[in-house]
Amino acid sequence: MNNNNGLKTVFWTLLLACCWPAITAPMALVAGITFGIVTGNPWGATTSTWSRRLLQASVVGLGFGMNLPELLKTGKDAFLYTAISISFTMTAGYLLGKFFKTPQRTSTLISFGTAICGGSAIAAMAPVIKADAEETGVALATVFTLNSIALILFPPMGRLLGMGQRQFGLWSALAIHDTSSVVGAAAAYGGLALAIGTTVKLTRALWIMPSALLAAWFTKSEGKVKVPLFIIGFIAAATIKTMLPRFEQVWHPLNNIAKQSLVVTLFLIGSGLTREVLGRTGIKPLAQGVLLWIIVSVTSSVAILCGWIS
Repeated sequence: MNNNNGLKTVFWTLLLACCWPAITAPMALVAGITFGIVTGNPWGATTSTWSRRLLQASVVGLGFGMNLPELLKTGKDAFLYTAISISFTMTAGYLLGKFFKTPQRTSTLISFGTAICGGSAIAAMAPVIKADAEETGVALATVFTLNSIALILFPPMGRLLGMGQRQFGLWSALAIHDTSSVVGAAAAYGGLALAIGTTVKLTRALWIMPSALLAAWFTKSEGKVKVPLFIIGFIAAATIKTMLPRFEQVWHPLNNIAKQSLVVTLFLIGSGLTREVLGRTGIKPLAQGVLLWIIVSVTSSVAILCGWIS
């Protein structure tokens, strides 16, 4: 009993630490996974309920950081190849999932996160397809691991391939999962690369909600299309923020709170990945994620260098 109380104390200490803005999403996820694997989760299935509810609330809050007309205007040139890229990635991810026999929902989350924008896309899709915390955690762990690798490898690879700043900005936006890692890699390459990479990546992020709505339609029950309330909340938040820009001093803090609550959510999700869970999961999701990422990275770099995407 005393040992269990000690684990709960450590759990709460780490959870509260994730509320500190200096703690990033990958840090929280790694801390949660480390805690879950080393000690086990003292709260068991309760953590899954907490993470699901906080995840949905976080996605709604992220809407206060979106200016839909501005993103649509600045990213209109990226619309066509973004659509092609997302369709290609989702199709390749589906086929790889079948090949590796990855559990269906885990495979969908990995494909969706790779296709659009990593953790945010997974966060939006997970409740729609009714993925549990274990499946969500495996997908997030896969994506964040590859994000960290991309942040290190992409700038020297871009220089090795002789990419200009615009080319590298496009490549990073198309081939790196998470927006934060796109910004980090592009910033290391140059100012123009940063501007292009950020714009294209934010344009891709606009596909989260239509894709989630489509998934909701495909997973409908009893013949009814049920739109998840958190998606309505996200759209409402983005609309309010866009229509009432004079209250930016309100929307900005709300968006920051949502981003940090997503960090807390990732700790909760990570803590659910115990040794027992990983033993049941196996290496298949990681193999699917790595191979899918390599395919997307190589294909997009060839398309950019050949001038098919500019």
